[in-house]
Formats: sequence, C-alpha cells, structure tokens
Amino acid sequence: MIIHHAHKVVTDDVFLMLDGFLPDSEVFLKLEGLNPAGSIKLKAAVGMVEDAEQHGRLRPGSRLIESSSGSLGIALAIVAAGRGYSFTCVTDPNVSPQSLAAIKALGAHVVQVEKRDANGGYLGTRIAYIRERLAEDSGLVWLNQYANPANPSTHASTTASSVLRNIGRVDQLFVGAGTTGTLMGCVSHFRAHSPHTKITAVDAVGSVTFGGRPQPRRIPGLGTSRTPELCVPEAVDEVIHVAEPDAVRMCRRIARERGLLTGGSTGSVLAALAQAAPFIPSGSRVVALSPDMGERYLQTIYHDDWVHETFGRHVLESLDLDLDHLTVPV
Repeated sequence: MIIHHAHKVVTDDVFLMLDGFLPDSEVFLKLEGLNPAGSIKLKAAVGMVEDAEQHGRLRPGSRLIESSSGSLGIALAIVAAGRGYSFTCVTDPNVSPQSLAAIKALGAHVVQVEKRDANGGYLGTRIAYIRERLAEDSGLVWLNQYANPANPSTHASTTASSVLRNIGRVDQLFVGAGTTGTLMGCVSHFRAHSPHTKITAVDAVGSVTFGGRPQPRRIPGLGTSRTPELCVPEAVDEVIHVAEPDAVRMCRRIARERGLLTGGSTGSVLAALAQAAPFIPSGSRVVALSPDMGERYLQTIYHDDWVHETFGRHVLESLDLDLDHLTVPV
C-alpha cells in the first residue's frame, strides 16, 4: 500500500478481543490510535478540513486555529502540514508534555491558556481566546470541533460503520465523550442501522457535559467544562462517570495484563465497562472504543511520581506496586 499523505493513513478496522474481561460475554476493543496522529482525532481533523475546503472556507494559504487538549491538536497539525495551512493550537496546562512537543514539532504554533473558566476547567478560556483572535483577525478559520457537524458525520461514516461491518451484531457500545463528535456520530449510525444496540456514553467525574458537578480534571481527553453544541444527552441510553484515579488504575491494569499501553480516555472507557459488568447480560457482544494509545501518558498516567503527587499514594498502593522509589514527599 502506497499513500501520498500522512494524514491519509487511517486504520479503521483493528479490534483487540479482550478475552475474559467480562464473564460470558465477548468484548472487542476498537483500536483507534494506530495512525500517524496516534488517536481517533485524525478522522475528525481530516473530515472537518475537507468539509471546510468543499464549502470554500479553506483555500490555499489559509490559517487555522483550534482549541485542543492535545489529540486533535496533533491531528490538525499533521493535516495542516500536509495541505499547506498554518495552524495555531490553543491548549492548556493539562496537555501532556509529549503532545505539546509533537504539535510544535509538526510546525504548529501553540498558545497555552492558564486561567481556569467558571466551571474549573480550561475549555471556556480556550474558546474565549479564539473568539478574541477571530474578532481581531478575519483571516483566521476556526473549525470548532465542538459544534461542527462534519465531526460526528465523519464518525458515522467511518468509526460506527466499521464497527458494524467488522463485528456484526453489537449488543452494547461504550464510547467516551469529549467533544461528543465520536459519540453523536455513533448514535446517528447505530440508531439507523442497529437500533437494538445499547449505547453508553463515558464521561469523566468533574465534567459538565451531561449535567455533572464541575470540578478540576487533570487527564486530558474526556469531559468538558461546557456542554458541546454537538451533544444531545437524551440520545444515549446511559451515561457512566469515571473518576480519574479509576482510569489510571485501568490503564495500568491493561498494560500489565494485556501488554497494551492505552491513553487516559481508553482507561476511562474500560473502567466504565467494568462498572457496568454486573448488568450486562451473558452472551452479549460488546464493543468499546479506544481513542488513543498510551505513549503520550508515560510522564503522567504511567509515571508513579506524577500519580502519587496528583491522586495520592493509595492509587498506587491499590496496584500492588513497590513504592520505595517514589521521589515526591510522602
């Protein structure tokens, strides 16, 4: 296979069967991080850029600006480099050092806001900054992943379609909720082609997307401090909120038991699946979406000192680790 642009390298048909994860049920983990951007966000980036090109919003030499906690920033940096656009990524202190370095290495300009918004997150601040820039510079193009219909429509035609094409009968689908582009795209496709499938949205504790109480979060990916315009809460069958320490535990568990480094969003999705396990009927076919891989989290989720300092020693103790090496104060 010969491909002419890096952003066209999208693997959409790789599933890892998690034998034994649920008793008497099949679990398929759809791996979305096996592309140059390392996450499911590459599909959204390509879809939104191509839609903007088709509608005349993007032309040769256009300048993009977008808000991202990391993954879409990397994806858009790849697409922008390949299609000749400049790109400014507006992010915040929760972005991982690896993601930040990748965005810069791909030629994008990075603006990092520092002030939390009214709900304790950074999304409101990031968007406020973008609106200020747009008011000052009419030449900037904001794709707005939180409200852009090309985001969910891309996932309806790729992600969701791939699940049904490869797995066939799907009784339950677990999808993480960030911008809710992936989630809403899956809802649209499954309601039309597999209406019996129960769709569970996975959100982070501290996120307000589905009406939760706002509080600061430290792991980028899932959750928002303002409900995205794309989100239709009543369209999903269930919402499960996962605490960040539980996502960390699950990431560590999958690494040790399955030999797979997953990102924080994947840890949350699988932690939600584990929570729901007692209520999943025997013989079910369950699909969980894995948005990203774990290399970008080696200095956070997989770093004992960071976990200890951020969440406390008890999180590490629950993993039965030898903690004598910790360098942060006890």
